[in-house]
Amino acid sequence: MRKIIYLVNPKSGTQKKELILSLVEKETKANDIHYEILHTNAEGNYDFVIDKIEAENITDIVMIGGDGTVNQVTNALQHCNVNFGIIPVGSGNGLARAAHIPMKLKSSLALIFSGEAKYIDAFKVNNYYSCMLSGVGFDAQVAHDFSTKASRGLLTYTQQSIFNFFKAQPYQFEITIDNFSFFTEAFFISIANSNQFGNNFTIAPKAKLSDGLLDIVIVQKMSKAKLPFAVLQQMRGNNKLQNLVEEITKKNVLYFQTPSIKIKNLKLAPLHIDGEPYETATEFNIEIIKDCFRLIH
Repeated sequence: MRKIIYLVNPKSGTQKKELILSLVEKETKANDIHYEILHTNAEGNYDFVIDKIEAENITDIVMIGGDGTVNQVTNALQHCNVNFGIIPVGSGNGLARAAHIPMKLKSSLALIFSGEAKYIDAFKVNNYYSCMLSGVGFDAQVAHDFSTKASRGLLTYTQQSIFNFFKAQPYQFEITIDNFSFFTEAFFISIANSNQFGNNFTIAPKAKLSDGLLDIVIVQKMSKAKLPFAVLQQMRGNNKLQNLVEEITKKNVLYFQTPSIKIKNLKLAPLHIDGEPYETATEFNIEIIKDCFRLIH
């Protein structure tokens, strides 16, 4: 018998939570499924949920929120024997979009009741957990600035991206994969398990949620006039996966896959994890967590 805990972030997104929760209750009752609605918490402490899962034989944890909610909840509960679902109400909804979870409330709810739970990967950035897409450089600076804004929609994100574009400078990195190292100056480096930042802004078109590989995108130093076109080509999938040794000096954008990577952050470029700003470091050791949790999609 299924038992669902809905974990709702009262702060994510712009939709009215009362309307969402009334529909959730109505549809879950109609499907004759036991459920409970609880709130997420800023501290990320879900010990009380772990206790409930064990004591009450909870089968599903459904997150009503955005990418930050998904990161926090799956990180805390990844070792529990439950299926995870997403009702996407955040500003970007990157993992939900990558997993082809519908953006419409009724459709995403219907998927919770009828969909199949399949294992997907996550990854570690030093001691930080990421299940979507993390990065250093330009996109992280946008995430840092975006986090301070009262409004957190697509328009605000676009405004911050344009503002940061004009002042962006490349950072210096040393990259190591499989005992092969090289230096690069780059505007940003994306480490992707899902294919996008959110809002269908697809930076790693070949990324798959369960292939055991990270997609690495390095946007190298180039003229500002070329930069938007190079990123657009990457988004459109015109940049094929590369053999690094041959491509480093020839390509503006490097795109390759690996289960692990080490990045020396020589100029302390800013860091984001799943779109949220994090404290940066001089070095990042990054590796895949294969089959980290089961997602209904």
